[in-house]
Amino acid sequence: MRMNAIRSSPEAMTSTDRILPGVALMIGFCLLAPLIDVAAKLAAQGVPVGVIVLGRGVVQSALMLPFVLVMGLPLRLTPRTLGLVVLRALMLVVSTYCFVAAVRVMPIADALAIVFVEPFVILLIGRFAFGEQVGPRRLGACALGFLGSLLVIQPSFAEFGAVALFPLGTAVTFALYIIVTRQLSRDMHPVPMQFHTALFTGLLCLPLLAAGTAAGEPSLTFAAPEGIFWLWVFCVGLASAVSHMAMTYALKFAPSSTLAPLHYLEIVTATALGYLIFSDFPNGLTWAGIAIIVASGLYVIHRERALARAARLTSLTPIAAPQAPM
Repeated sequence: MRMNAIRSSPEAMTSTDRILPGVALMIGFCLLAPLIDVAAKLAAQGVPVGVIVLGRGVVQSALMLPFVLVMGLPLRLTPRTLGLVVLRALMLVVSTYCFVAAVRVMPIADALAIVFVEPFVILLIGRFAFGEQVGPRRLGACALGFLGSLLVIQPSFAEFGAVALFPLGTAVTFALYIIVTRQLSRDMHPVPMQFHTALFTGLLCLPLLAAGTAAGEPSLTFAAPEGIFWLWVFCVGLASAVSHMAMTYALKFAPSSTLAPLHYLEIVTATALGYLIFSDFPNGLTWAGIAIIVASGLYVIHRERALARAARLTSLTPIAAPQAPM
């Protein structure tokens, strides 16, 4: 009887119908996002890292602008949203720079596995910077996740040196990017948010490249791509625009608690592409680290969902209590 009532409810059917495309779009994101890394690794063989970050911003903003205009979405920014967008773009510049500098020499799967400690960084920032309640079990999962990242970093550090630490820079700055995004999403539609972030990413790169060129820093020297490298830089922006639009609309259709576990499929895609294109395959120690990071992350997601469910039940108790005699 209860199951039939749920199935016959139009609201329940609509909810289910919206979750399925949300899951499909999230899987699409996990298949497409590693293409950003592949294109960046190919581009980095002949283009300075800073120019790749600039190219991502320019291409992604150019591709997003028509969507903003066709959808009739506002482009105006208030002083508050402008500040948050610039901060979000700055975090994207640093996180992208660190990751591209890493995958230039490291296998994509190794670098991505280290970046996946980002949920733990968000928890710790929430605990120590904002005073959020984080229980000992989630703190333990964070510690275990960082241990897994060390298993991935150790052989990479021995082979590539300090560049193996760059993905940790990506994890920290991308965690801050997510925190800023949560604040910004209260005031902005996600599509113009993506456009403005990409636009300011490109603008922020200009003074960085000017300073890098003057200082003679190779990774931040401005040098226009040549030949096939134009295509790879363009593909970085194209894959960024398409994959992030897929994730944006996935989150519109389905709750993040449903989609979060699917995000780990990105490691599978990155490993497959790294092997097929670059003949890179994680070693045993790296796989152990990946397994620990994924298991710890899934446990954190489980705890977040359990706590959210308990909070909802607690908030509903005062409303349901008067109906008990019935």
